[in-house]
Amino acid sequence: MENVVLCGASSYEEKYYFNRQFDGLPEPVKEELQILCVLFTEDVGGVLTLEFNEAGDLQFKVMSAEDDFDFDEIGSGLKIRQYQAEKRELLESLELYYRVFFLGEGLDADGV
Repeated sequence: MENVVLCGASSYEEKYYFNRQFDGLPEPVKEELQILCVLFTEDVGGVLTLEFNEAGDLQFKVMSAEDDFDFDEIGSGLKIRQYQAEKRELLESLELYYRVFFLGEGLDADGV
């Protein structure tokens, strides 16, 4: 099974992409994802996608062109760790949303 892309941004095309399969997400969440992706690519360059793997884990995928000497690989890793810490609650909520609505997993008695 291939990863499912939630959203992404490209510093090369200066575009943001949002997968319409996730239109059910609240507008503030969609806006926060757009800001996160666009700021990431403005800061470090390259292409960032947020993707769900087959287990429902949300992953940051970063790519850059071979000849992109402006791409900040070290900054990329640091920025991802920063987002994972600062946006932990959002990222965990997105994983739960995906597992329930896309993978059909149920909630346990505690609602988690």
